[in-house]
Amino acid sequence: MAIKVYNPTSPGRRAMSSLTFEEITKERPEKSLVVFKKKMAGRNNRGKVTVRHQGGGVKQLLRIIDFKRDKVGIPGKVAAIEYDPTRSANIALIYYVDGEKRYVVAPVGLHVGDTIMSGVEAEIKVGNTLPMKLIPTGTIIHNIELIKGKGGKLVRSAGGAAQLLAKEGDQVHVRLPSGEMRLVRSECTATIGQVGNIEHQGISLGKAGRKRLMGWRPTVRGSAMSPRDHPHGGGEGRTPIGMPGPKTPWGKPAMGYKTRKKKYSDKLIIRRRGKK
Repeated sequence: MAIKVYNPTSPGRRAMSSLTFEEITKERPEKSLVVFKKKMAGRNNRGKVTVRHQGGGVKQLLRIIDFKRDKVGIPGKVAAIEYDPTRSANIALIYYVDGEKRYVVAPVGLHVGDTIMSGVEAEIKVGNTLPMKLIPTGTIIHNIELIKGKGGKLVRSAGGAAQLLAKEGDQVHVRLPSGEMRLVRSECTATIGQVGNIEHQGISLGKAGRKRLMGWRPTVRGSAMSPRDHPHGGGEGRTPIGMPGPKTPWGKPAMGYKTRKKKYSDKLIIRRRGKK
């Protein structure tokens, strides 16, 4: 899809851009594959705000996406390419020969009328899902499983692409979009190709109102608050932080402080992602 730039008829329009949605072939979603998305505005079951800066936004229907791709050996035909308001990537509506309908993440090069399949018998072509032990090295993949049968967890957003670099015993080396290299069990599945809607990262919202429609509320700088509301607050005019290192609103170290705890998966990471 191309990026549409608007004429500067107002300050908000001056920097605004959006997608042209040329690939979208169907406007209304499949009724059997959507559920109502309840909004919590960042609050827990007690009504307390646990995630700040959330609330409002337009109503959305949640599309049920098939990340497991467990229709093994059953071919399916791409009936439509659709827009999904809850994710950056487009989705493809699949009609399987046994009558079932499912949504999958639409990769680059998948068009209406194409046939996809999952399982060991599937060909090495865009949209097919296979165990990584059967995928040739150097292949671009997405929707990567970490635990067999749990469904794809990695590389699912717009433009995402990982590469299968090598095979070593019962594990494979995968390079993720972040630059991280990690080991994944070779019996886990992945889908061939790069996630579509590559131009998504190039759009500019242009004004705060579009962010509010997405369910994001304003973020206030700590230095603009009073001392009782934030450790960075207070002072006459613009003042420095005045403490060893920046803090969160609750006084914990922020901006560079290591928060990652030891995980079992740390030993599977060959090379950490680089700094951007």
